[in-house]
Amino acid sequence: MTLTYIFHSAFAIECKTCTLIIDFWRDAQTETYKEGFVKDYLLKKETPIYVLSSHFHGDHFNPEILKWKNKNPNITYIFGKDILIEQLADLNDANYLDKGDSYKDNLITIKAFGSTDSGISFLINIENKTLFHAGDLNNWHWSDEANPEESKEAENNYLKELAILQKDISVIDLAMFPVDNRMGSDYDRGAKQFIEAIDVKKFAPMHFGRQYDAANAFEKVAKQHGTEFLKITHIGQQFEI
Repeated sequence: MTLTYIFHSAFAIECKTCTLIIDFWRDAQTETYKEGFVKDYLLKKETPIYVLSSHFHGDHFNPEILKWKNKNPNITYIFGKDILIEQLADLNDANYLDKGDSYKDNLITIKAFGSTDSGISFLINIENKTLFHAGDLNNWHWSDEANPEESKEAENNYLKELAILQKDISVIDLAMFPVDNRMGSDYDRGAKQFIEAIDVKKFAPMHFGRQYDAANAFEKVAKQHGTEFLKITHIGQQFEI
């Protein structure tokens, strides 16, 4: 199973039986893939492709993905329901999930958990592995900007969602989770609380734009909790998981 970092919060996961593309925004254009890793490579694969979008924000959902089915009809779309509510896609375009909903077929099981912003997060079971993509689930405390009451409310909301997830799963093979230094002080607090609550085997940072150093600073914390940290340094980077 191969994980490819596309950009920001977008990842591709290539399995033996299928491929997942999660929260696509911009393609990873490299020397090998001039038009992009997705366009030049993934969409040409013969195995089924699952395209997941957690919510409607522009850095997690690009309407361009709906056109991919013209190039590869073997695509199944699984979206957070707010994408339908915001009229960014039609009812027949995708399978829509709200918090607590699930999608299941003979290859994959996906359960939607909550978010502390918009949409949902994804718990994915595939080929005997458990994967988690947070979407915009995080402790968005913004303690340098918000007043103490607002910051505490944000943290409490996050901890409530984390407790719900913790009841459902105790071990995650790979977590893709925000490490966003725009929050300033304690920007990695949500990520730290996540790996303290759940046994995470491998952790991939996301939602950091091009702030690689800030995202990778979390490596030390991850190691202290026995979690392997996937250090991302460029788009198109791959890891065996």
